[in-house]
Amino acid sequence: MLFLLNDTVLDVDMRKLVPPAQRARFQALSLPFVMDLGREMFAEFPLLHKEPAERVHRLAALILSKAPGVNAALFQAERAGCAPEEVAAELTEVSLPVLGALYERQQQAALTPVAVDREVWRRMAA
Repeated sequence: MLFLLNDTVLDVDMRKLVPPAQRARFQALSLPFVMDLGREMFAEFPLLHKEPAERVHRLAALILSKAPGVNAALFQAERAGCAPEEVAAELTEVSLPVLGALYERQQQAALTPVAVDREVWRRMAA
């Protein structure tokens, strides 16, 4: 399943990231708790979404499991080491054709943060 984290499209395999034995443990977590966890992670390392680490995929899987209609998250930290409360967080749903097109562009090394912002987050002025 594709999931956009900031300006990186992840291919999240829920079966690998949340083994059946651990599902009950993850079901107890709330969406606000998962978002706080994401804020803490990005407060420590604002470019976390650029790392191929399993924890990035696990965060995406947790968000997907708590908000099934959501397939994109944006975490913005001003600087490394900031307080988690200073990290802005946003969730949204991106249409599957748009998400698929972003993924294809990423695979071709043609996806830029500006392009993702224009198509999804719309933070920058025109």
